[in-house]
Amino acid sequence: MWLAMIILVTGSTGQIGSELVPALREVYGKDRVIASGRNVAKLREIGEPYAELDVLRRDEIARVVKEYKVNVIVHLAAVLSAKGEQDPSLAWDINTNGTLNVFEVARENRLDMVVVPSSIAVYGPETPDNPGDITVMRPKTIYGISKVVTELLGEYYYLKYGLDVRGPRLPGVISWKTPPGGGTTDYAVEAFYEAVKRGEYTFWVRPDTRLPMIYMPDAIRAFMMLMRADNSALTVRFYNVQGMSFTAKELADTIARYIPGFKADFKPDPLRQRIADSWPKSIDDSKARRDWGWRPVWGLESMARDMIENLKKSLGKKG
Repeated sequence: MWLAMIILVTGSTGQIGSELVPALREVYGKDRVIASGRNVAKLREIGEPYAELDVLRRDEIARVVKEYKVNVIVHLAAVLSAKGEQDPSLAWDINTNGTLNVFEVARENRLDMVVVPSSIAVYGPETPDNPGDITVMRPKTIYGISKVVTELLGEYYYLKYGLDVRGPRLPGVISWKTPPGGGTTDYAVEAFYEAVKRGEYTFWVRPDTRLPMIYMPDAIRAFMMLMRADNSALTVRFYNVQGMSFTAKELADTIARYIPGFKADFKPDPLRQRIADSWPKSIDDSKARRDWGWRPVWGLESMARDMIENLKKSLGKKG
């Protein structure tokens, strides 16, 4: 089935979408991957085919699905954790009602698959450390709550209607190609940008804050591998995937090895520190490893080296 995929990607101009769309086009062909979103200028940068689309408009989703004969939706449109706390109503609307719209259009048009990522934001202070795929989920952010709803809705549509909903449950995603998009773990991205641009950065978390992370190339691999996995091999609908786990201080020290004189300061922001403290320090991705062969390629050291090399090129810095 995967060779015949015609894929609609929502939220294509975000951090993940802007890199996943080109990766999908390389595998399935440019004309078989339709980028969509509300920012037409950014959609043009990603390239055709693209469709202006608001996930809160079910009729718009249905129109694009029928026009392009879509049989798979990769649903990325979402308001992330830190931004979600600034406007909980908007986050709830896009993250839950938008997702319900996607599921309903997929059901009504008998699509083959919906791939929608979840997040470690589904966890809360009561979650044990290094949690597996099925565990206590009592998040304290609207983003986390909405992602729990996403997972439960996905399982419901799979069990009730046979709609193949699946997705990776991602930790913090680090990338040099797209600026941070409002997530709590974005300090790990900003630190690299500011280190290359200014040689210093003020972290908004304590130096001992340890969180699971993944480098974008591994995140893209996780999407691609899970999309192509045989449904009969899947034992859950949402899978933990992790690349590495490190403290903010360990990140700062690693950056300093590649940018001598890098100055790191730590001034915890109460809101974002509280969110970070509610998440586990690492996650158990053994089911993804067992069921569809997941293995991360990138670690902290190799990721840091690659980030800095590429950011220097993209930002026009020498040395």
